[in-house]
Amino acid sequence: MTISRRNRREWRIILWISLASAVISAYFGQAVAPADAPPWSGVVHGILTSLLITTPITFFEVRRARINSLGWMRRLPLLGYFLVKVAFYCVAIVAGLILSRLLMSIGTRQFVIFDSIFQNSVFFAIGMSVVANLIVETGRLLGFGTLKNLLLGRYARPRSEQRAFLLIDMKDSTGLAEKLGAIRFHELLNAFFRDIADAALECDAEIHKYVGDEAILTWPEGLPLSAGDCLDCPFLARQNIAGNAARYRDRFGAVPEFRAALHYGEIVAGEIGDVRREITYVGDTLNVAARLLDASKGLGRDVLASGELLARVRLPAGLQAEPLPTLTIRGRDAPLEIAALSMRGGQDQH
Repeated sequence: MTISRRNRREWRIILWISLASAVISAYFGQAVAPADAPPWSGVVHGILTSLLITTPITFFEVRRARINSLGWMRRLPLLGYFLVKVAFYCVAIVAGLILSRLLMSIGTRQFVIFDSIFQNSVFFAIGMSVVANLIVETGRLLGFGTLKNLLLGRYARPRSEQRAFLLIDMKDSTGLAEKLGAIRFHELLNAFFRDIADAALECDAEIHKYVGDEAILTWPEGLPLSAGDCLDCPFLARQNIAGNAARYRDRFGAVPEFRAALHYGEIVAGEIGDVRREITYVGDTLNVAARLLDASKGLGRDVLASGELLARVRLPAGLQAEPLPTLTIRGRDAPLEIAALSMRGGQDQH
């Protein structure tokens, strides 16, 4: 697994959104083109306008979290954040429309005319941008995988699945909360979860939810799971935190550490709720993962994985698994085979 995987995914998102927008804009351009214009001009104008508007906006949305100079946006209140985005959208839309008209007028005597077509184009572009923005923000709130499944009705009826789960729990969160106070500890949690989210994106994980100081990540059956990305994930999260260690020390006087547990098994997934819907996972698998996380404290190991998971995935080349005595779990007939995961050479030991 390389760090470029997330880059490839982001560029694919930008490409597909740009292509979809170009198709829609080509249809709109043809629909509003003057009757005396060549039949192809409306299509070309629509595609050109879409590329000049959609591409920078999509790049901004997808890559914004990776641009350090835009980090201040995350600290804005919701209203300020929204107004900044609206201002950027308006500038990008108007500039794109004007530039597309200038380019289309090359070789002719026509100039940029702010006519009814231009006005309709502004309204159309803003409408598309608002819809896209709602989808992006809803996806960030619920998780894009969850949003897709809700829209497609995948879990309208409960269904049984095989999934892997990764539970990540911050060490000494109570002590840090007492030291920092509630507000600054919340800021620390936010930075901590952001580093975990970056690792989740690299490893094709779905972020199921945050519970207090704990993050729950999950993988369905498939290539990312069988390839061992789930085993890499906690170590990549640790690398992200280590890379931001200086920032953590400057802002909070400490660098957060965590314990993690991984397990695989059958769960029942389904939509729950009425006013606010979400997808929940019910079953013994999550309970066993939680018990495994609790056991990591007594065993003095930061990352534990169940034998049931290790039997189904490939151990990444940079990791090693040390078998430990089986773990007895209340309500479970057979003891659980477990192993401690670490980077080869002991680079992750504390």
